[in-house]
Amino acid sequence: MSEEPLCAQKGPYQVMLEAGKAYFWCTCGRSARQPFCDGSHKTTTLQPHRFVAESSGTFNLCGCKSTDDRPFCDGTHNVI
Repeated sequence: MSEEPLCAQKGPYQVMLEAGKAYFWCTCGRSARQPFCDGSHKTTTLQPHRFVAESSGTFNLCGCKSTDDRPFCDGTHNVI
């Protein structure tokens, strides 16, 4: 049984990422620390998405949880 994620917000989260650092992007939409995981997924079958930033800077991470370019925003929020 696969659960659908909640839409945390209809738009990206602009965040600073540090090159080489690992992050856990929330996939369930329930985290209070959006767009990052706080463990709230434990009541679901969803798991956070671990990624390592390739470069340092400001990035748009998906807020609607429906991107095809995890964890980055691909504009899907414009059509949901």
